[in-house]
Amino acid sequence: MRPDFITVGEIVAPHGYRGALKVLPLTDFPERFLGMKEAMVLLKGRRTTYTVKRARLHGKFVLLELVGVERMEEAEALRGGLVQVPREEVYPLPPGHYYIFDLIGMEVFTEEGAFLGKIEAVLSTRANDVFSVRSPEGKEILIPALKTVVCSVDVPGRKMTVKLPEGLL
Repeated sequence: MRPDFITVGEIVAPHGYRGALKVLPLTDFPERFLGMKEAMVLLKGRRTTYTVKRARLHGKFVLLELVGVERMEEAEALRGGLVQVPREEVYPLPPGHYYIFDLIGMEVFTEEGAFLGKIEAVLSTRANDVFSVRSPEGKEILIPALKTVVCSVDVPGRKMTVKLPEGLL
């Protein structure tokens, strides 16, 4: 199942005494915070929407000021919260690039049509990413995320077709 909300940051600490939040971006596009009008914060299973007063980049962090969070104690209460956006607000990617959350759960088939399993995880390595696919028998198959291996990715259809290197299975 594809998520309705996507996490783009984690609140790691208050910043200053006026309620600003220090947010660790969990996105390749931290500048997205600069144009946010609203921020959804998921904390302890509850999602709350806040109006954004101000956002600015601060080193590897984002400083976020929200309406209704005016004191350090109020900001401290949000520590550990996840800043989320609705799925339809994710930044578009160039052709041939995919969000990991779109790949998780996708069914994987060989060019010949044999069902290999579903993607459970995407592992990052120095050379290239690797898809961890769980077969119907429960076996893990590690498939390199290379253009020579991945023939097609159908995100709406939740299907990937691959040409496995000889000896992989």
